[in-house]
Amino acid sequence: MYTELVKIIEGGLANDKEKVINFAIVLANNLERQGETSLANKIRSTLTRKTGTLTALDSFATKPVDNESRMDILEITSPQISPNQVILSKYSQEAVTNFIESYKHRDSLQELGLGTNNSLLLYGPPGCGKTTVAQFISSMTGLPLVTARLDGLVSSLLGSTAKNIRKVFDYASNRECILFLDEFDVIAKLRDDKNELGELKRVVNSLIQNIDEFSEDSILIAATNHHKLLDPAVWRRFNFVVALEKPQLEEVNLLLLNILEGKETNFLSNPKKFNLVVNALYGLSHADIKTIVTNALRSAVLSEEKCLTNYQVLKETFFYLNHSVEDEDHLIKYMMENGVTHKEIYKSLNIPFRRIQGISKNVNRKEN
Repeated sequence: MYTELVKIIEGGLANDKEKVINFAIVLANNLERQGETSLANKIRSTLTRKTGTLTALDSFATKPVDNESRMDILEITSPQISPNQVILSKYSQEAVTNFIESYKHRDSLQELGLGTNNSLLLYGPPGCGKTTVAQFISSMTGLPLVTARLDGLVSSLLGSTAKNIRKVFDYASNRECILFLDEFDVIAKLRDDKNELGELKRVVNSLIQNIDEFSEDSILIAATNHHKLLDPAVWRRFNFVVALEKPQLEEVNLLLLNILEGKETNFLSNPKKFNLVVNALYGLSHADIKTIVTNALRSAVLSEEKCLTNYQVLKETFFYLNHSVEDEDHLIKYMMENGVTHKEIYKSLNIPFRRIQGISKNVNRKEN
C-alpha cells in the first residue's frame, strides 16, 4: 500500500496524471481486498468525479494501423476489476496471484538471479475468464491494457501480418503496459501444419523473435481456446501458463452470489432451491452463467416481479441449452427435476393442473 502512495505522490509532483490515476486504482483495489470497501469506493468515486473516467491514456493516443485496411490494430483500456469479480479455481487463482506478485517484485527477483516473470499464457474453453483475468491483472498493476485486434492484425498481404506484429510489440515495449494477445492460436500455430502456407512460418518466427525482445517493464498475456494448436517454441516463451476451466460447483455457487448481490430472490436464502439452481448451471462456462442469470433478471423486471425466482433462472437455462420448446412436456419435466413445484409450474406456464400431475407421475415411474 505504501508503494502505491509513493507512486501517486511521484505522479503528482511530476504532473503525470496517468500515473496518479492508475496507481490510485491499484490502491483502491488493494484496500477493497483488505476489507476497506468504503475507502476504496470513495477513491473510485473521487476519480470518476474528477476525471469523468478512470482511464488515463493520453500517452497511448497514437495507435498503429494496418497499412492495407487502415484499421487500428490495438485497443487501449484501463479496466476496473475488483478481486471478487474474478471467480477461479483455487489453484488458478493462486497462479494468477503469483504472477501479479512476481511482476510487482521483479526488481528483487532479478537481484537474486531469478529472472523476469512478465509473460503469461492463459488457455481453456470459451467464456471461462481469460479476458477477465487479463483485465484483472491490468486493474491490480495499474498498467493500461493494450489488446491486439486480430481483425486488423492479420493481413491478406504477403509479409504484412509479421510487420503488424512488429508494430504491436514495438508500441507496447515503448510504454509500460499489458499487451494482450487474444485468440493467440491464430498467429502462433504449429509451423508444421500442412494446411498452412509458408507465410505462417514467417509469422510465427516473427512472433517468437518479438516475444524474446519484449520489454521487461511491460507484461505480455496471451489467451487461446485451442492450446494444442500452438507451436512448441511459443509455449517455451511464457514464464507462467494457467489453465482456466469451466467452474466447479463451488465456483458456480460464488458466481451466483456475486451476480445476485443485492438482488431479491426466492432461492438465495433457501439452501435446497439454491443448490438445485447451482446444479442446473453446473457444466456451463462463466460467461454462459452470467448470460443466463442476466436474462432471468431482465425477464423478472419486465414481468414486474418483486423478486427473481428459481423458476425464471431454470427457464432461461432450459432455453439457453435447447434454444426452443419443441415439446412442452420436456420443459415441465426439466422444471420438476430441478425442484420447481407443481403450483409454481401451473402459475408460470398456465398449464392445467391435471396435466402437470400426469407428467409428474410418469417422471416418478421412471425414477422408480
